[in-house]
Amino acid sequence: MSKNLYSLMLDDGVVAAIDRLAYLESTTRSGLVNRILAEYASYVTPEQRIREAFLSIRHLLDGEEELRLLTEPSETMLSLRSALLYKYNPTVRYSVELYRSEGGGVGELRVSLRTQNEALIAAMMRFFRIWDSVERAGLSSAPNCRAGEGKYVRVLAPRARHTLPSVALTPAALGELIMRYIRTLDRALKLYFRHLEDMSMAVAAVEAVYTEYIRSSEILL
Repeated sequence: MSKNLYSLMLDDGVVAAIDRLAYLESTTRSGLVNRILAEYASYVTPEQRIREAFLSIRHLLDGEEELRLLTEPSETMLSLRSALLYKYNPTVRYSVELYRSEGGGVGELRVSLRTQNEALIAAMMRFFRIWDSVERAGLSSAPNCRAGEGKYVRVLAPRARHTLPSVALTPAALGELIMRYIRTLDRALKLYFRHLEDMSMAVAAVEAVYTEYIRSSEILL
């Protein structure tokens, strides 16, 4: 959604009060005024949609044992972490970036592992290839993703099961959908590493997790 420059005549006292609030909320004067006017006009801005989706994810993290909030959400980004049961207990980072406009997807998920261990990087790349293959077999249209150097990027595009058209969701429902997908991916990744010495079992475990996700979800990412 585009933004343009507009001129407004405001009292100096009003501007001072807005600036104080903007400082306390770590935002800009324009951003705060835009939000206040949108709320008054009952208009949902892209920023509000993203904020509500992230709030939904944060609520779902309460009591969560496997995933933890890594950083406080910014205007468009939220990051989670999960411990991987492998040598030196490396941490997997799941970063969610939501787009202000929804053409071609609502955002993207980035999975990364900060390590120089070549064996671990190679194992992660094998997992990403398996995951991509499983998703392509289970979805009605191939996911938009890429992987390299132990990192994975996946465009998040909600879709109804077995159909191609995109699906409109409330911000809260979008947050729930993203959280469900990350939980599924994290569970599959951990089972894969548990069976790393037997690749046939590792692949079967990943397939079983994704099949359960497909069967129990009316809306998929």
